[in-house]
Order: sequence, then structure tokens, then C-alpha cells
Amino acid sequence: MKKLLTLLLGVGLSVGCFAQSKVYMTRDISPESLVKIYKALGRPADGHKVAVKISTGEAGNPNYLKPELIGDLVNSVNGTIVECNTAYGGKRNTFEAHWETVREHGFDSIAPVDLLDEEGQMNIPVRDTRHLKYDIVGNHLPRYDYMINLAHFKGHPMGGYGGVLKNASIGVASADGKAYIHSGGKHDKVEGIWNNIAEQDVFLESMAAAAQGVADFFGDNIVYINVMNNMSVDCDCVAHPEGVEIADYGILASTDPVALDKACVDIIFNMTASEGNDNGPLKERISSRHGIHTIDHAAAIGLGSIEYEIVNLD
Repeated sequence: MKKLLTLLLGVGLSVGCFAQSKVYMTRDISPESLVKIYKALGRPADGHKVAVKISTGEAGNPNYLKPELIGDLVNSVNGTIVECNTAYGGKRNTFEAHWETVREHGFDSIAPVDLLDEEGQMNIPVRDTRHLKYDIVGNHLPRYDYMINLAHFKGHPMGGYGGVLKNASIGVASADGKAYIHSGGKHDKVEGIWNNIAEQDVFLESMAAAAQGVADFFGDNIVYINVMNNMSVDCDCVAHPEGVEIADYGILASTDPVALDKACVDIIFNMTASEGNDNGPLKERISSRHGIHTIDHAAAIGLGSIEYEIVNLD
């Protein structure tokens, strides 16, 4: 706590920034509930050009959010599904391969799809410049003035967990931007990135800074949703993930990405393990990667609050 308070003072914030945020929740994972929880946030996308940021899922991974689940929400806002290329080998690291994966997973059958970095990239500002000097995103991002950050909450090999903070940072970054974040601002090209990975906490702090950059880009025109289903310890970016050992939990949403990810992590850690619902491996994955540090740093730099109130919509 002392370290967190010192960081707060260092970036000119006060402890008062930890106001309680509302996190809406439903245990029903369905297309109807996705629309319902989006509407409950009270931040309608009416009249805006809407980007719906998802992970299109690596080929071979069965756990990504399926088109039949998200289609009603995307279409209710006349949204465009947006993604960027990856910084590792697979079937999303080139535009040709990524489009093939988009088609194989059926996303182009429910809505327009835009690979944001297909025609280049651009820099957007970040407030926390201790590691990153800017965030590198696809140059299609200004086509949109509203974003639904629609994330699949699960584990992650490097970040410990993946939720809306990762979806805003690594997810919205171009391939070179992903390299820049992973290196803690030391390397801004995909080539050679895996020889230039930052120390773990620097990487996590860089994710928080980049997520704040995207939040600032959209201002009040952004909402965040985590779907807690198919929760492997591995991300949708892993072609052959570890098996799912936790029962599907529900959908949570907020206008505060820090509170939302914190609520989801708390749910995992506060579960009582039972047959068919073993939270142990995901707790270990998050703890071993110090994943909660992304949340704490995001709060410390003013992106949101670690204090929250659950609003049950059921």
C-alpha cells in the first residue's frame, strides 16, 4: 500500500481517485444478456460509429467469444468488429492469414470486420510515460468515435490473466505496438521482439499505460464487458490451450475497466473449488505472473478504481 500511495503522489493523483465504481453482473451468458448488460451501463452508442473490439481467436483455439453469442450486441449498435495483427507466429500475424481466421471463425458473417493496422499505424498519447512514450495503434482507429471493449476473461501465459485492460492495450495495439508494450518501450518492431521482452512488472505497467491511452482516445464513449466463460489458464491467442477447469460464471460490465477486471479476478480468487469447478490453476497463473499488478498500476495512474459495487441484473 505504501508503494501504491507513493506512486499516486508521483503522478499527481490523490487517494480520493479510488471512488467506488459500479460493476454490473448477470450469471446468464446469452446474446440477450449481452445486450441487456450493455444497456444497463447507461452510455448508449446512438449516433456514433462503433468499434467492437474482440479477439478473433487463434486458429485451433475453441474458447474465443463466438459470433452467435456476440452478434445481437454488435448489430444492435451497428458495430464493426475490430482487431489488429499479432506479434507472434500463427494464423493472425499476417493480414492474409488473419482474414482467413476471421472467416473460419464466422465473424464476417455477423458484421463488418476491420483489421485496424491493415493500412498502417499511428501513435496516440499516453499519460504515464515512465516506460512508453506513446501507444502504437492501427491507423483505422480514428474511423470510430465509440468503442465496446468486449473481452473474454481467462488466463494468459504472460499477463497472468486477460480481460478488458489487456483487450484495450495489447488488443488495440498494432503488431509493432504489441512489440512496443511487451518490451516496455524499448523495441517498436515485431522483428526481434522475443529477444527484447521487458522485466515482468514493466510489461504489466506498460499494458496499463496503453489501456489508458485508448481510454483517453475515446473519452466517455467507451464501455467495457468481460465474459467469464471457457476460462482456460491460456489466452485465446494460444492455438492449443490448456483445458477449461472452471465452470462458466457470467457476464460483467462497467464504464470503469479497472473495477471490472478487479471484480473478475476477485471472483476467481474467492471461489470455493468443487468438482468440475477448479479455480486453482487460474489462481496460480495469475499469481505467478503478478497479474494483479496491471490492475493496481492502472488504478495508480488514474484509469479507474479498485473499489467497486456489484449491481446484480438477475
